[in-house]
Amino acid sequence: MSEKIATITLNRPEKLNAFTNTMLHEIIAALDLSDADDDVRAVIFTGAGRAFCAGADLSMGGETFSRGGSDVAGVKDIPRDGGGLVSLRIFESKKPVIGAINGPAVGVGVTMTLPMDIRLCSDTAKFGFVFARRGIITEACSSWFLPRVVGISRATEWVFTGRMILADEAKESGLVRNVFDSGELLAAARTLAREIAENTAPVSVALSRQMMWRMLGASHPMEAHRAESRGILQRGKSPDAREGVTSFLEKRAANFTMKVSTDTPNLFPEWQDPEFR
Repeated sequence: MSEKIATITLNRPEKLNAFTNTMLHEIIAALDLSDADDDVRAVIFTGAGRAFCAGADLSMGGETFSRGGSDVAGVKDIPRDGGGLVSLRIFESKKPVIGAINGPAVGVGVTMTLPMDIRLCSDTAKFGFVFARRGIITEACSSWFLPRVVGISRATEWVFTGRMILADEAKESGLVRNVFDSGELLAAARTLAREIAENTAPVSVALSRQMMWRMLGASHPMEAHRAESRGILQRGKSPDAREGVTSFLEKRAANFTMKVSTDTPNLFPEWQDPEFR
Protein backbone atom coordinates (compact mmCIF):
# COMPACT_ATOMS: atom_id res chain seq x y z
CA MET A 1 0.00 0.00 0.00
CA SER A 2 1.16 3.56 -0.74
CA GLU A 3 -0.56 6.97 -0.84
CA LYS A 4 -3.46 5.42 1.09
CA ILE A 5 -4.19 3.14 -1.89
CA ALA A 6 -4.24 -0.66 -1.62
CA THR A 7 -3.45 -2.54 -4.82
CA ILE A 8 -4.67 -6.13 -5.19
CA THR A 9 -2.85 -7.93 -8.02
CA LEU A 10 -4.05 -11.22 -9.49
CA ASN A 11 -0.69 -12.94 -9.69
CA ARG A 12 -0.57 -16.11 -11.80
CA PRO A 13 0.90 -14.54 -14.94
CA GLU A 14 2.08 -17.88 -16.35
CA LYS A 15 -1.60 -18.98 -16.36
CA LEU A 16 -2.98 -15.58 -17.43
CA ASN A 17 -4.13 -15.18 -13.81
CA ALA A 18 -6.73 -17.93 -14.18
CA PHE A 19 -9.09 -17.98 -11.20
CA THR A 20 -8.60 -20.66 -8.52
CA ASN A 21 -10.06 -21.46 -5.12
CA THR A 22 -6.89 -20.09 -3.54
CA MET A 23 -7.33 -16.81 -5.41
CA LEU A 24 -10.95 -16.63 -4.21
CA HIS A 25 -9.95 -16.82 -0.55
CA GLU A 26 -6.97 -14.48 -0.95
CA ILE A 27 -9.12 -11.79 -2.60
CA ILE A 28 -11.67 -11.97 0.21
CA ALA A 29 -8.89 -11.85 2.83
CA ALA A 30 -7.29 -8.83 1.11
CA LEU A 31 -10.61 -6.96 1.12
CA ASP A 32 -11.11 -7.82 4.80
CA LEU A 33 -7.71 -6.24 5.49
CA SER A 34 -8.45 -3.14 3.41
CA ASP A 35 -11.77 -2.59 5.18
CA ALA A 36 -10.12 -2.91 8.60
CA ASP A 37 -7.25 -0.53 7.76
CA ASP A 38 -8.31 3.10 8.11
CA ASP A 39 -5.19 4.21 6.25
CA VAL A 40 -6.61 2.60 3.10
CA ARG A 41 -8.86 5.03 1.26
CA ALA A 42 -9.27 3.21 -2.07
CA VAL A 43 -8.56 -0.22 -3.59
CA ILE A 44 -7.25 -0.98 -7.07
CA PHE A 45 -7.52 -4.41 -8.71
CA THR A 46 -5.17 -5.32 -11.56
CA GLY A 47 -3.46 -8.36 -13.05
CA ALA A 48 0.18 -9.41 -13.33
CA GLY A 49 1.60 -9.89 -16.81
CA ARG A 50 -0.39 -9.46 -20.00
CA ALA A 51 -3.84 -10.54 -18.74
CA PHE A 52 -6.24 -9.40 -16.05
CA CYS A 53 -7.85 -12.83 -15.60
CA ALA A 54 -8.48 -15.48 -18.24
CA GLY A 55 -11.41 -16.96 -16.29
CA ALA A 56 -11.66 -20.14 -14.30
CA ASP A 57 -8.66 -22.44 -14.23
CA LEU A 58 -9.66 -25.26 -16.61
CA SER A 59 -6.88 -27.66 -15.62
CA MET A 60 -9.45 -30.23 -14.42
CA GLY A 61 -10.73 -30.53 -17.97
CA GLY A 62 -14.34 -31.57 -18.44
CA GLU A 63 -14.85 -31.89 -14.67
CA THR A 64 -13.88 -28.26 -13.99
CA PHE A 65 -17.41 -27.15 -13.16
CA SER A 66 -18.61 -30.45 -11.63
CA ARG A 67 -18.90 -30.22 -7.85
CA GLY A 68 -20.68 -32.01 -5.03
CA GLY A 69 -24.07 -31.21 -3.59
CA SER A 70 -27.59 -31.95 -4.69
CA ASP A 71 -29.10 -30.55 -7.87
CA VAL A 72 -32.59 -30.52 -6.33
CA ALA A 73 -33.79 -26.91 -6.33
CA GLY A 74 -34.23 -25.31 -2.95
CA VAL A 75 -32.01 -27.58 -0.85
CA LYS A 76 -29.45 -25.89 1.37
CA ASP A 77 -26.45 -28.03 0.39
CA ILE A 78 -25.99 -26.53 -3.08
CA PRO A 79 -22.38 -25.27 -3.13
CA ARG A 80 -21.92 -21.51 -3.26
CA ASP A 81 -20.51 -20.12 -6.50
CA GLY A 82 -16.96 -19.00 -5.81
CA GLY A 83 -17.12 -16.07 -8.20
CA GLY A 84 -20.31 -14.98 -6.49
CA LEU A 85 -18.59 -14.98 -3.11
CA VAL A 86 -15.93 -12.63 -4.53
CA SER A 87 -18.50 -10.35 -6.17
CA LEU A 88 -20.56 -10.14 -3.00
CA ARG A 89 -17.44 -9.27 -1.00
CA ILE A 90 -16.51 -6.52 -3.45
CA PHE A 91 -20.11 -5.28 -3.32
CA GLU A 92 -19.85 -5.03 0.47
CA SER A 93 -16.47 -3.24 0.47
CA LYS A 94 -16.34 -0.15 2.65
CA LYS A 95 -13.73 1.37 0.37
CA PRO A 96 -14.20 2.42 -3.26
CA VAL A 97 -12.89 -0.20 -5.70
CA ILE A 98 -11.28 0.63 -9.04
CA GLY A 99 -10.60 -2.01 -11.67
CA ALA A 100 -7.43 -1.45 -13.73
CA ILE A 101 -8.07 -4.13 -16.32
CA ASN A 102 -4.72 -4.55 -18.03
CA GLY A 103 -5.55 -7.28 -20.54
CA PRO A 104 -8.03 -10.06 -21.34
CA ALA A 105 -10.82 -10.50 -18.78
CA VAL A 106 -12.94 -13.55 -19.53
CA GLY A 107 -15.62 -15.44 -17.61
CA VAL A 108 -15.17 -14.81 -13.91
CA GLY A 109 -12.31 -12.51 -14.92
CA VAL A 110 -14.86 -9.99 -16.17
CA THR A 111 -17.84 -10.79 -13.94
CA MET A 112 -15.81 -10.17 -10.77
CA THR A 113 -15.20 -6.61 -12.00
CA LEU A 114 -18.88 -5.72 -12.30
CA PRO A 115 -19.34 -4.72 -8.62
CA MET A 116 -16.21 -2.56 -8.81
CA ASP A 117 -17.18 1.10 -8.73
CA ILE A 118 -15.08 2.29 -11.66
CA ARG A 119 -13.47 0.14 -14.35
CA LEU A 120 -10.59 1.39 -16.47
CA CYS A 121 -8.88 -0.76 -19.07
CA SER A 122 -5.88 -0.87 -21.36
CA ASP A 123 -6.17 -0.78 -25.13
CA THR A 124 -5.15 -4.45 -25.13
CA ALA A 125 -8.05 -5.51 -22.92
CA LYS A 126 -10.88 -7.66 -24.22
CA PHE A 127 -13.84 -9.12 -22.42
CA GLY A 128 -15.86 -12.29 -22.79
CA PHE A 129 -19.03 -13.52 -21.10
CA VAL A 130 -18.34 -16.96 -22.55
CA PHE A 131 -20.45 -19.13 -20.26
CA ALA A 132 -22.91 -20.46 -22.85
CA ARG A 133 -19.92 -21.47 -25.00
CA ARG A 134 -18.70 -23.63 -22.09
CA GLY A 135 -22.10 -25.18 -21.38
CA ILE A 136 -22.66 -23.31 -18.12
CA ILE A 137 -24.45 -20.08 -17.15
CA THR A 138 -23.53 -16.62 -15.90
CA GLU A 139 -22.02 -16.53 -12.41
CA ALA A 140 -20.48 -14.12 -9.90
CA CYS A 141 -23.90 -12.44 -9.53
CA SER A 142 -23.51 -11.12 -13.08
CA SER A 143 -27.16 -11.75 -13.97
CA TRP A 144 -27.86 -8.96 -11.43
CA PHE A 145 -24.90 -6.68 -12.11
CA LEU A 146 -24.42 -6.83 -15.88
CA PRO A 147 -27.85 -5.52 -16.99
CA ARG A 148 -27.51 -2.69 -14.48
CA VAL A 149 -24.09 -1.74 -15.85
CA VAL A 150 -24.72 -1.94 -19.62
CA GLY A 151 -28.50 -2.39 -19.99
CA ILE A 152 -30.53 -5.54 -20.60
CA SER A 153 -30.26 -5.56 -24.41
CA ARG A 154 -26.46 -5.34 -24.46
CA ALA A 155 -26.15 -7.79 -21.58
CA THR A 156 -28.28 -10.43 -23.29
CA GLU A 157 -26.41 -10.02 -26.58
CA TRP A 158 -23.06 -10.53 -24.93
CA VAL A 159 -24.20 -13.49 -22.81
CA PHE A 160 -26.18 -15.24 -25.56
CA THR A 161 -23.36 -14.98 -28.12
CA GLY A 162 -20.41 -15.37 -25.75
CA ARG A 163 -18.34 -13.32 -28.19
CA MET A 164 -15.29 -11.29 -27.26
CA ILE A 165 -15.71 -7.55 -26.69
CA LEU A 166 -12.84 -5.20 -27.50
CA ALA A 167 -11.88 -2.18 -25.42
CA ASP A 168 -13.62 0.42 -27.60
CA GLU A 169 -16.96 -1.38 -27.44
CA ALA A 170 -16.52 -1.87 -23.69
CA LYS A 171 -16.10 1.89 -23.28
CA GLU A 172 -18.99 2.77 -25.59
CA SER A 173 -21.30 0.45 -23.63
CA GLY A 174 -20.28 1.76 -20.21
CA LEU A 175 -18.60 -1.48 -19.16
CA VAL A 176 -15.42 0.55 -18.67
CA ARG A 177 -15.08 4.26 -17.92
CA ASN A 178 -12.05 4.88 -20.09
CA VAL A 179 -9.34 3.19 -22.16
CA PHE A 180 -5.62 3.91 -21.72
CA ASP A 181 -2.35 2.84 -23.30
CA SER A 182 -1.02 -0.18 -21.44
CA GLY A 183 1.81 1.80 -19.87
CA GLU A 184 -0.52 4.48 -18.56
CA LEU A 185 -3.34 2.38 -17.10
CA LEU A 186 -2.13 1.86 -13.55
CA ALA A 187 -1.00 5.47 -13.22
CA ALA A 188 -4.46 6.63 -14.33
CA ALA A 189 -6.09 4.36 -11.76
CA ARG A 190 -3.82 5.69 -9.02
CA THR A 191 -4.54 9.30 -10.02
CA LEU A 192 -8.25 8.64 -9.62
CA ALA A 193 -7.72 6.83 -6.31
CA ARG A 194 -5.60 9.71 -4.99
CA GLU A 195 -8.30 12.22 -5.88
CA ILE A 196 -10.67 10.24 -3.64
CA ALA A 197 -8.11 9.76 -0.87
CA GLU A 198 -6.95 13.36 -0.69
CA ASN A 199 -10.24 15.25 -0.89
CA THR A 200 -13.10 13.34 0.69
CA ALA A 201 -14.34 12.10 4.05
CA PRO A 202 -13.84 8.33 4.15
CA VAL A 203 -17.07 7.64 6.07
CA SER A 204 -19.04 9.74 3.59
CA VAL A 205 -17.56 7.78 0.68
CA ALA A 206 -18.31 4.45 2.38
CA LEU A 207 -21.95 5.41 3.01
CA SER A 208 -22.42 6.87 -0.46
CA ARG A 209 -21.02 3.67 -1.98
CA GLN A 210 -23.49 1.55 -0.01
CA MET A 211 -26.44 3.72 -0.94
CA MET A 212 -25.80 3.93 -4.67
CA TRP A 213 -25.17 0.22 -5.18
CA ARG A 214 -28.03 -0.94 -2.99
CA MET A 215 -30.51 1.50 -4.46
CA LEU A 216 -30.05 -0.16 -7.84
CA GLY A 217 -32.34 -2.88 -6.52
CA ALA A 218 -34.79 -0.62 -4.68
CA SER A 219 -38.45 -0.87 -5.59
CA HIS A 220 -39.26 2.81 -4.91
CA PRO A 221 -37.31 6.06 -4.36
CA MET A 222 -38.78 6.12 -0.86
CA GLU A 223 -36.16 3.50 0.07
CA ALA A 224 -33.43 5.96 -0.93
CA HIS A 225 -35.21 8.77 0.92
CA ARG A 226 -35.27 6.73 4.14
CA ALA A 227 -31.58 5.79 3.90
CA GLU A 228 -30.51 9.31 2.95
CA SER A 229 -32.56 10.82 5.77
CA ARG A 230 -30.82 8.54 8.27
CA GLY A 231 -27.46 9.43 6.79
CA ILE A 232 -28.01 13.19 6.69
CA LEU A 233 -29.20 13.14 10.30
CA GLN A 234 -26.15 11.23 11.53
CA ARG A 235 -23.50 12.78 9.31
CA GLY A 236 -24.84 16.32 9.70
CA LYS A 237 -24.02 16.26 13.43
CA SER A 238 -20.59 14.67 12.94
CA PRO A 239 -17.11 16.18 13.31
CA ASP A 240 -16.56 15.46 9.61
CA ALA A 241 -19.50 17.66 8.60
CA ARG A 242 -18.28 20.51 10.80
CA GLU A 243 -14.77 20.15 9.38
CA GLY A 244 -16.04 19.99 5.80
CA VAL A 245 -17.96 23.25 6.11
CA THR A 246 -15.33 25.04 8.21
CA SER A 247 -12.47 24.11 5.87
CA PHE A 248 -14.48 25.37 2.89
CA LEU A 249 -15.19 28.70 4.57
CA GLU A 250 -11.56 29.03 5.66
CA LYS A 251 -10.33 28.10 2.16
CA ARG A 252 -8.07 25.26 3.33
CA ALA A 253 -7.80 21.52 2.85
CA ALA A 254 -10.10 19.51 5.10
CA ASN A 255 -8.75 17.16 7.76
CA PHE A 256 -11.39 14.47 8.19
CA THR A 257 -10.75 12.41 11.31
CA MET A 258 -13.65 9.95 11.50
CA LYS A 259 -12.80 6.31 10.71
CA VAL A 260 -14.63 3.87 8.48
CA SER A 261 -13.82 0.96 10.81
CA THR A 262 -15.49 2.51 13.88
CA ASP A 263 -17.63 5.46 12.80
CA THR A 264 -19.72 4.17 9.87
CA PRO A 265 -23.41 4.01 10.82
CA ASN A 266 -25.71 1.31 9.44
CA LEU A 267 -28.15 2.95 7.04
CA PHE A 268 -29.65 -0.38 6.00
CA PRO A 269 -30.72 -2.32 9.11
CA GLU A 270 -33.23 -4.24 7.01
CA TRP A 271 -30.37 -5.74 4.96
CA GLN A 272 -28.87 -7.73 7.82
CA ASP A 273 -29.97 -11.19 6.67
CA PRO A 274 -27.59 -13.73 8.22
CA GLU A 275 -28.60 -16.49 5.79
CA PHE A 276 -26.50 -14.98 2.98
CA ARG A 277 -23.61 -13.52 4.98
